[in-house]
Amino acid sequence: MSTHLLDQGAAAIAAAVREGRATAAEVFADADARRAATHAGPDSLNAILWPATEAPEAAVPHGPLAGVPVAVKDNFATRVLPTSCGSKMLEGWVSPYESTVMRKLRDAGAVLIGKTNMDEFAMGSSTEHSAFGASRNPLDRTRTPGGSSGGSGAAVAAGIVPIALGSETGGSVRQPASFCGVVGVKPTYGRVSRFGLVAFASSLDCVAPFGRTVDDAALALEVIAGHDPRDATSADLPVPAMRVGPGSLDGVVIGVPKEYFPASLDPAVRAHCNRALEELKAQGATIREVSLPHTDYAIPVYYIIAPAECSANLARFDGVRYGMRIEGEGMRDLYESTRATGFGVEVTRRILLGTYALSAGYYEAYYRKAMDVRRLIALDFDRVFASGVQALFTPTAPTPAFTLGAISDPYEMYLSDIFTVTANLAGIPGMSLPIGRVNGLPVGGQILAPHFAEPMMFRVAYALEEALGQEAHR
Repeated sequence: MSTHLLDQGAAAIAAAVREGRATAAEVFADADARRAATHAGPDSLNAILWPATEAPEAAVPHGPLAGVPVAVKDNFATRVLPTSCGSKMLEGWVSPYESTVMRKLRDAGAVLIGKTNMDEFAMGSSTEHSAFGASRNPLDRTRTPGGSSGGSGAAVAAGIVPIALGSETGGSVRQPASFCGVVGVKPTYGRVSRFGLVAFASSLDCVAPFGRTVDDAALALEVIAGHDPRDATSADLPVPAMRVGPGSLDGVVIGVPKEYFPASLDPAVRAHCNRALEELKAQGATIREVSLPHTDYAIPVYYIIAPAECSANLARFDGVRYGMRIEGEGMRDLYESTRATGFGVEVTRRILLGTYALSAGYYEAYYRKAMDVRRLIALDFDRVFASGVQALFTPTAPTPAFTLGAISDPYEMYLSDIFTVTANLAGIPGMSLPIGRVNGLPVGGQILAPHFAEPMMFRVAYALEEALGQEAHR
């Protein structure tokens, strides 16, 4: 019975546990069996790095996630499993405290299956920068599940868990959701506490859930959202209902930014987006073309701001306080040896880029200028939403999942986030859901909404998911 439950979604699992039709231990055992089966042999998904080894003795039997198996990205502090951030720098390190979102999941009755693979310190778009090997896409194991939260996306797509947590700095949940054919939600900056999330770029980082369906993702966000006095950026606002369910879109105005549909967009991706827009229109929505004129600056702005903040945040990994230590001749040699050994190529590249952008004589020319342009990008969204547009629809990624090892140029890799980084720069909510497939590979459609307008975003997503039905997976 519990194996069958794993395919029914988080709400159905929780209901079965609450009603005594299944136990948390039974569901855990079946989820762990799926993990073991998908992680055996040379084609291992390598999605879960640190599996939980024992079934829970007890879960909250009455919670909204009672007995629901979940996985969390390896950059969330947990007391029971390592928090390595996909890096040799923290390999084997176990946190003495846990993140707010992990506590909220436990309090809701969720059961942790394991910690998922990721690009080192969340810096990457394919999980190929994990110190523990790349994850694979469950739909085609020669391809990437995306990144940096690729392990979480793959775990949901493989049916191991209905819900997983990732982190979003520039699209690290929405892009894997698109590549894996699942739902990924980046909430408004401040909607979910970041306490216990290892920082990459503090003005951009968000805790973001994956779900097999829109309802799974909505339920997860309802559980983890809310004010937290331990996070100074956490918004002191009530948490609205996210599980609004499918319904008419009469009166809803959906904008289509022309900058997100360039001539270079993959024709098959464009075709699926056009079909999704027709379905939204059929549900009663008004479709309106809009412009976000500073979109072209998003990638260069992001790759100045994010590395600058990462160079400051990762300065704490020095071989003295915690994590890896490589002894040397004197303190400076200890620092240099530890950081040169502990950090991978992509993390080192971004630290160097960020340190340069913040250095004396260059701060005004790079970081300050990037922050000025970031404000212009945010104002683009403000103007569009102030004009009466209630949500935006775009592609999530310019192409379906690419082959592992196919992209060696860092800038080309960065472009896979071209449609997602703007939401992080502006701080608005966004989500990806499946809208079709190209040669068996999923295509994601992205819905963006004004600040703290997640209920509208979910309203559009529920309607689109219901309208597309099985077409979303063809």
